[in-house]
Amino acid sequence: MPTFVRTDKCDGCKGQDKTACMYICPHDLMMLDKDGSQTGHAMKAWNQEPEQCWECYSCVKICPQNAIEVRHYADIVPLGGSVQPLRGSDSIMWTIKFRNGTMKRFKFPIRTTSEGSIDPYGGKETAKLADITKSGFFTASGGYRAGKADELIRRK
Repeated sequence: MPTFVRTDKCDGCKGQDKTACMYICPHDLMMLDKDGSQTGHAMKAWNQEPEQCWECYSCVKICPQNAIEVRHYADIVPLGGSVQPLRGSDSIMWTIKFRNGTMKRFKFPIRTTSEGSIDPYGGKETAKLADITKSGFFTASGGYRAGKADELIRRK
């Protein structure tokens, strides 16, 4: 279910050169329509190739205006099913409407942290290159060394 931008809600992240959805999209699909030639509204975000969407919903989760929604596949929409995410300040609420009319809501905390805030070693000492190369499988440049003939698995 690819995403699309509701232009009535989008504020283009208040006129910045790069919107939050452009920053987060792993496939670089989100664009800012600066002159209104694509969306009919200047300074609005848009998904330039919805059919290429990876459906990771990163843009949905990061949009500060809740302007990005999920476009349902043609085989689901006529049957009455829908999925709607709603981003809060500390969580995301997913509303699922099944074909029989049953609705379910799931709330998940937002676990993202600010860029550069993660301690990758958890307070532990970083590995030293000398320790890594002791194993014999890595080179001093950090790559793997070539295998030796006596290390190969030979099948008879």
